[in-house]
Amino acid sequence: VVLTARGRVLFEAVAPFYEALPAVEARLKGSEVGGTLKVHAAAMVLRQLMPRWLRRLKAQRPDIAVALTELRVADPAVLRSGEADLLVDWLSAVPADLEAREVARAEAWVVAPAHGPYAQADRLRLGALKSVPFIAYQSDRTLKGLQLAALAQHEVAPVEAFWADTSDTILGFVAAGLGFSLVPSLEPHGPRLQGVVAQKLERPVASFPIYAAWRKTSRGSPLIEAALQAASGGG
Repeated sequence: VVLTARGRVLFEAVAPFYEALPAVEARLKGSEVGGTLKVHAAAMVLRQLMPRWLRRLKAQRPDIAVALTELRVADPAVLRSGEADLLVDWLSAVPADLEAREVARAEAWVVAPAHGPYAQADRLRLGALKSVPFIAYQSDRTLKGLQLAALAQHEVAPVEAFWADTSDTILGFVAAGLGFSLVPSLEPHGPRLQGVVAQKLERPVASFPIYAAWRKTSRGSPLIEAALQAASGGG
């Protein structure tokens, strides 16, 4: 179900009033009012970032429940429709109707099989992977474009053999010995998976901000404010 053009105009007009009600109720009662925070995030973010973030949030605000949904592609439409309160992912640009705060940074890593016919040594060189099948992103054309641009700088024309929607799936393919890839990681030591050799991409140096984004009309939402405070480790 999606809003029509007229429905969106109506939603944008009335949403701020209803979203502000919990904050008004909290002020009137002189206490905090919980609720359910709807968060949509990429699989990598759900696995590597959200557990620590949610532990802090629950410690600070046990009255807030969190509904998590895994995203295949960072789509601001889930915020505009009200399907999500927060979108946590890499955004190539922040739309004018959204606000965003950087909550983490991801770096690009070369990943290759440690076993099988395409097994690689600990020290990876992209030039040595020219004949190894490449595993590319499928749904997210922006991420795939970044992959191909990085390979072009190393004069590698990849032989695309497999496609996947998430970094976790790509890593699974690599661990199975099916080929190599380039993936982002929030972990300081990069992806760690049995059967996978990982090395930070040194040229071009790629670092991507991970944003928590929300609608500007949601400004002042007590649930979003609590989540952002927990994201920064404050409290």
